[in-house]
Amino acid sequence: MKIVVTKQLIESILINQQPFLEKKDASQITSHVYIEAQNNICTIKATDAEIGLIIKTDNIIIEEEGAITANGKKLLDIIRILKDEDIILEQIENNLNIKQNKSKFKLPIFNPKNFPTYPTIENKSQISLDSINLIKGLKHISSAIDNNNPKFELNGALIDIQEEKTNLVGTDTRRLAVASIEQQSQNQISIIIPKKAIMEIQKLFMDKIEIYYDQTNLIITNDRYYFFTRLINGNYPDYKRIIPKNTKYTIKLPKKEMVNAIKMITAISQDIKMTFNQDSIIFNSLAADNIEAKTELLISTPLNNFELNVNSRYLLDFISQVDNLEFEILLNEPTLPFILKDNQFITVIMPIIV
Repeated sequence: MKIVVTKQLIESILINQQPFLEKKDASQITSHVYIEAQNNICTIKATDAEIGLIIKTDNIIIEEEGAITANGKKLLDIIRILKDEDIILEQIENNLNIKQNKSKFKLPIFNPKNFPTYPTIENKSQISLDSINLIKGLKHISSAIDNNNPKFELNGALIDIQEEKTNLVGTDTRRLAVASIEQQSQNQISIIIPKKAIMEIQKLFMDKIEIYYDQTNLIITNDRYYFFTRLINGNYPDYKRIIPKNTKYTIKLPKKEMVNAIKMITAISQDIKMTFNQDSIIFNSLAADNIEAKTELLISTPLNNFELNVNSRYLLDFISQVDNLEFEILLNEPTLPFILKDNQFITVIMPIIV
């Protein structure tokens, strides 16, 4: 194999492939990228067997067809230090030579026939979802998804496709985020996608996509990328039971002013106390020592001396995804879960009990 490619193109492709590489063991072929040049198309693959990405490009010069693998991180490190000019990638015996002008580097290669195979879309069901709303919804719930929960299903997002709408759900057991997409569907299914995959989906896909799935894998494709992830097996919690069906109080809150008030308190304490009065909301720190922070937001509420203790990060994570100038808080009692709401996006938060 021998190809000529611009630094900008190969660097961009390798950057996108990095999250899909095996990081801990460089002796594994999954720490390598697979590069194939054939029929005027260059195909670059990376996978750690749990998640994978294929990128194809015809913006290259193929001088000799073939396929190789090389350590993906080391190859990117080399490309980054080269000049913004054409680069030659060439297989010479059991090495990949990287050349630019008088600079030359060499990386060992593995047998490309041993590179893992990817799941295909054949015999898989297709999901019909508006891609823009899907990506937006996944972004809304991402911060609420747990990272290292012993219940593996909580380390991913639930895509719950119902007849009239699709709910995207994430929880870390202290909060529950739900983003709804109003869209009719003939198929009712529920699948759990790992958090790592969700973060990569948001980076890669911005426009029209096709989605396929079976009991093991989810595949997303467009004209640039072919992405797959293994699904999480398990029973996701009945999230609908967690959402309060009725609330006593609904208050509209200004987005910008709430962020400013909360961040002022977080300089001292992540845990805060919000006291709702008829003409204001008072914000206090819940720090254990004698350090104190306090500020006030002048706003009318139907409450008086209603104290709500909460982790400020949960509030800020929600507000950062609010599209409008205002959002709603729906309350019952200070010790019961409350709801933050912005159109089709809600977060249910368990208050701190002190």
